[in-house]
Amino acid sequence: DEVLNGAAARRVCAAAFLQPSQSSLTRCQLPQGGEPLAGRATSYWTPEARYGAKGRALLLRIGVVMILDILPLAGGTARLVRVYGGEPCVKLPGAVPAPEGEGQWPITELGDYCFSEKPRGLPGPEETCRYERAEDGKLCLTRAFGRDVSGKERYSFDFDAPAAPAQDDELHPICGNFLEEVTLPESLRVIGSCTFYNCRRLRRLTAGTGELTMGSDVFLNCFALEDLVIRATPEQATGLFALVGSITEAVRALFWPVGEAAPRAGLWYPAYWEDIEETPAHILLHTFSGQGYHYRQCFLENKLLPAEYDAIFPQGHDADDASVMAMLCFDRLRWPWQLSDAARDAYRDFLKTNTGRVLTRLLKAQDTEGIKVLLALDVMDTDAFAEGAALAAKADNAEAAALLADAEHKKRAAAPQKKRYDFDF
Repeated sequence: DEVLNGAAARRVCAAAFLQPSQSSLTRCQLPQGGEPLAGRATSYWTPEARYGAKGRALLLRIGVVMILDILPLAGGTARLVRVYGGEPCVKLPGAVPAPEGEGQWPITELGDYCFSEKPRGLPGPEETCRYERAEDGKLCLTRAFGRDVSGKERYSFDFDAPAAPAQDDELHPICGNFLEEVTLPESLRVIGSCTFYNCRRLRRLTAGTGELTMGSDVFLNCFALEDLVIRATPEQATGLFALVGSITEAVRALFWPVGEAAPRAGLWYPAYWEDIEETPAHILLHTFSGQGYHYRQCFLENKLLPAEYDAIFPQGHDADDASVMAMLCFDRLRWPWQLSDAARDAYRDFLKTNTGRVLTRLLKAQDTEGIKVLLALDVMDTDAFAEGAALAAKADNAEAAALLADAEHKKRAAAPQKKRYDFDF
């Protein structure tokens, strides 16, 4: 017989330990419709005893990496109300197994204050179902409407080292300043109010092809949010219109279909400010500062309108951050999806005088491929190369310095030589 090592033996024992028996299942009827299913009777299997300290430690040994609190909704869908874990980058599942053991509940909503450090109005345990997610992605129901359904203790294991008691709260809430990246499931359709309130380190959010409905103040105080990655083609209807409409700070959207090595399009949405002024005649004047608001309106039926987007740049951008506008020009040239010749010329002219701003951001992001693209655009002159060399030296980036020196040498070699005259008296 094959001899299992310690880790393999623990996993085999854990599988037997966690496997429910069919005789312990109790089946009840689910309601057919109405309000959220919170607190309703459902199918579950009840353990004779709780795990205890050893059992909970065993769960951690086999790799529970995430805990999800789910509020079931009428219609066979679910709302995610809270996430627990130990990693700042979260990929949410698209569905959870229904407690009755048949079918799945797609996660279609993120609840209010879901990732906020100080949530308000969260449903109680008697209204929700709790799932544990293992390292292999498998979801296991551990609590249904306030009742522990995690399994019953059949065997006693004596491991080499005593395990310390482990509780659910050892996986702390993924929220606030701890959260850095979130990947939303394809099934998601609604993001509740203040979902990412005060997530000040959230820098990237990935969404699928589905259209979205947003609550209010979804990204309030998310000052580090830089990229919205849309796993779709630029021609598809997506939730980007709703997402950028909820963000007033500068943010970049990347249309990056699943399985492709690079984005198909990159579009910047500059920051803007709203001003409301009351005149002596008690008339409210609503004005916008910056072009960011106009860029966010270039959609029709949740599909991007590239011609309208590019037409805004020649109208003026003095009130906008020059660094953001330089990156807007660069990314449109880097991924020139449906880019007209007139728009290309306008972007190149602005980029020629702002290559230093682009290089500063690329060096900070250590984006070597971006530096290569910038050099391939041939928009740098002698002064720009000198500025770039100084920026690369300041960033202590030898590879970027070498790329800049090589590009400058090739450009000088390709330039036509001036005529020289030799006078021999």
